Amino acid sequence: MSDIGVQYGLARRGLPAAVSIRRWVAAALDQQGQAGELCVRLVDEAEGRQLNRDWRGKDYATNVLSFPAELEIEDQRWLGDLVICAPVVAREAKEQAKEQHHHYAHLTVHGVLHLLGFDHQEQAEALEMETLEAEVLAQLGISNPY
Repeated sequence: MSDIGVQYGLARRGLPAAVSIRRWVAAALDQQGQAGELCVRLVDEAEGRQLNRDWRGKDYATNVLSFPAELEIEDQRWLGDLVICAPVVAREAKEQAKEQHHHYAHLTVHGVLHLLGFDHQEQAEALEMETLEAEVLAQLGISNPY
């Protein structure tokens, strides 16, 4: 059983509904046979930039940040937090000619896989992660973003 919190750090207009975000997270967790608690927060560019600067030393807003926790609290597994920067996602979707809703789904799945320990620093890791993302998205009726 997973508990998935969704927070909006900006006006919700044009953003995915919490129910969609929870469905995307659940699909990624289910694919990996995982469960746990996590929070997804959608933010504006200023908050996204500050978090990226404070935690990664990079002074710009990025599409998704993952903050793994891997904590057990009273028999509940806390996976961590995801932060998705809404203006960056909107800009990328437009630039890449992707449906914005699908791009949010992709980045949510991507972030969840990071919380589960996947990475894409090496070519083999990137291929594995991209394959898993495409499989989850296909289950959600979304075409391969790569």
